Amino acid sequence: MSLFGTGAFGRVVRSGVGRRRVQTVVIAVATMMAVASAVVAGSLMVAATAPFDHAFNKQQGAHITAQFDPAKASAAQLAETGKLAGVTASAGPYPSTAFRPVDQLGFQMPTLTLVGRSGPDGDVDRVELKSGRWAQKLGEIVLGASFEGPSVEIGSTFKASDAANAPTLTVVGFAVSAGRSADAWATSAQVDALASQGHTVTSQMLYRFDSAGTKRQILADRAKLAASVKSGALLGTQSWLDTKRAADQGAAATVPFVMAFGVLGIVMSVIIVSSVISGAVGTSLRRIGILKAIGFTPREVVRAYVAQALIPAGAGIAVGVVLGNLLAVPLLADTQEMYGTVSLSAAWWVDVAVPAAALLVVGLAALVPALRAGRLHTVEAIAVGRAPRTGRGRWAHRVMGRLPLPRPVTYGLATPFTHPVRALAMLLAVAFGTVAATFAVGLTSSLSAVGASQDPESRAAVTATTIKLDDIAPPAQPEPPAVDDAASPSPVSSSTAGTSRPKVADPAKVRAALKSEAGLKSYYGKLQTEVAVAGVSGSVQASLYEGDSRSGSYDMLSGHWITGRGQVVVPSRFLERTSTKVGDTVRVTYDKETADLRIVGESFDTSGNELEIHADMANFPSAEPSTFLADVKSGVSAAEFAAKLAAVVQPLGGDATTIPPSEQKRVILIMDAMAVLLTVMLVAVAGLGVLNSVVLDTRQRIHDLGICKAIGMSPRQTISLVLASVTAIGVVGGLIGVPAGYALHHVVMPAMGRAVGTRMPSSVLGAYGPAQLVLLGVGGVVIAMLGALVPAGWAAKARTATALRTE
Repeated sequence: MSLFGTGAFGRVVRSGVGRRRVQTVVIAVATMMAVASAVVAGSLMVAATAPFDHAFNKQQGAHITAQFDPAKASAAQLAETGKLAGVTASAGPYPSTAFRPVDQLGFQMPTLTLVGRSGPDGDVDRVELKSGRWAQKLGEIVLGASFEGPSVEIGSTFKASDAANAPTLTVVGFAVSAGRSADAWATSAQVDALASQGHTVTSQMLYRFDSAGTKRQILADRAKLAASVKSGALLGTQSWLDTKRAADQGAAATVPFVMAFGVLGIVMSVIIVSSVISGAVGTSLRRIGILKAIGFTPREVVRAYVAQALIPAGAGIAVGVVLGNLLAVPLLADTQEMYGTVSLSAAWWVDVAVPAAALLVVGLAALVPALRAGRLHTVEAIAVGRAPRTGRGRWAHRVMGRLPLPRPVTYGLATPFTHPVRALAMLLAVAFGTVAATFAVGLTSSLSAVGASQDPESRAAVTATTIKLDDIAPPAQPEPPAVDDAASPSPVSSSTAGTSRPKVADPAKVRAALKSEAGLKSYYGKLQTEVAVAGVSGSVQASLYEGDSRSGSYDMLSGHWITGRGQVVVPSRFLERTSTKVGDTVRVTYDKETADLRIVGESFDTSGNELEIHADMANFPSAEPSTFLADVKSGVSAAEFAAKLAAVVQPLGGDATTIPPSEQKRVILIMDAMAVLLTVMLVAVAGLGVLNSVVLDTRQRIHDLGICKAIGMSPRQTISLVLASVTAIGVVGGLIGVPAGYALHHVVMPAMGRAVGTRMPSSVLGAYGPAQLVLLGVGGVVIAMLGALVPAGWAAKARTATALRTE
């Protein structure tokens, strides 16, 4: 027995589905688009939360990882902080320092946070030992599991720094801290040994609180810690919320815009399905009456019309699940790389829950008009047939008839008022299609602005380096709104293993050569390096600038760009992770040089979970620029300037070239492509919704069209009549859809920013120009016209005699 029965009932259902081909296609495409978007959004949300939460809870991760100045807070005083109100568990103090080891080939690794612990267990942050054993004596070290690879394994050795007398450390194990409390662990004696060589040592404390689920609660907990010790003793803190977001944001940035399209698709599906079934009921009154006359019960009539919606919806849902899984693959690929165990497909329950919910929504949307069919009286249905109610819309015809327009056009403009419910459904379909188009244009424009804002070096005309560009290994391209790998980079990449150091030019000579070139307008020096920041585990990327670097500054969210010594500009997630604000002071260590810098600005930065700070090079006397970025005077060729400069600096070991145009990152391109695809699907659904309504209306009024043709209306006038019937709907739909799409863009883009730990500047949110908004408004008319074009052609080709015989 089939799902909807056999015999006469099954034939009625199959006949309805096969005979109304437009209705079938519209429902199938609408549900396919909605389900595909929902599957992608659900998959990303699952991938963005489950792995970290499981690991963090298992290890009893620290809600706050705090660094204290041992000169201002003794071990006994710090132990007492574990008894503060609200603290449920604590561990430490552990001695901690930042160091930058050197591998066997002489290459410097990233700056690592080293903590002295006697073992992996504790009341807080129960570090999971993945392989090997724990460090037990001097010269032994345990590294974070993310460093393990062909170049670094158990037994590998490296020096603690590039100093001649730096101790040698041997890797004896690899471990994982879900809360990222450190990058490496050793004995406390080992940390003290490094301190004797000039490394700054701090005291690390780990805390769990009874209330630490929100940023406000974390700030309150941090205030308790700061108040419990001397002023200035608390050097910095790291919140578990920011660690979680850093781990989760591989997929999190994409979720808001995919969900927006999903909601649009679901709402449009409800509108389309309701409209289609309502139209089917309205144009089949005589058929319904006949079905009841031959013995069909009201319940069977309702079931038949619901089934006519569920059958194409089921096909669309099946295709949508497959499409959703395919669309999720490129986004989940980054999350799989991050955690190593995440599947490159939707969670099984997402593939079950979404289709079930979609079927329920379609069924409910079809039920209301189907109930109307079930309540119709048999005699009334047969007598009325397909004729509209007498007198409906006459006032509109009288009003439109006074307009100085051709009669076919005024007739068409008045047509929607004959079937107001159907016209409202068309209006909503056009409006939502316009919303999708407006939102997609803004989204792609904003993503392009994000990509441009994150490459300030491309604004310079010429770059001069202290190393030949051919000797530089291609850097790993960072991903945008937040899909970077949460794991630390491998200390030694395969591309550098076994190679020798390239020749490096003296920065002073490169600078002198640049300044001596005619046509130079301005320049600044830059060093991309790694530093340690008190309170932040692991290395922090730093851009150190020499000279006036305003031309290469990032967009600012608050405060101002650096103007001299003692200042630092940080991204939003730095402020959140360290619970600091503009005006606070942070301790920064470059090699063995330490400086207390005041935060003067909050930069717009979307480099994922990476922290990058910007400071003046004068804060660290040993720092030298590795790159000089220059602008040339008006009328001077940048290519010729770079060629002349290269001829001078290449013999020194350096190089010079023009700045190539920046390329959009892979994930931005994926987001753009997905936005375009989902928008095309939504606009197609909107156009099909209009097509279905116009087909129903044209067929219902075919007798009237026959009369018009009999009295002289030409095929061209017939087309203008049908197109005019949707013109006003297109105009109103555009007027509604453009502001709604604009508002949706201004909701989703900040949500995407929050997902990666930043706010959005006006340069990113200001994605629309007046001309664009006008064209998008015209897009509503285009959607309506395209949807009505096919039935307009069919009406124009209909023979007069055939139309007059149709009742």
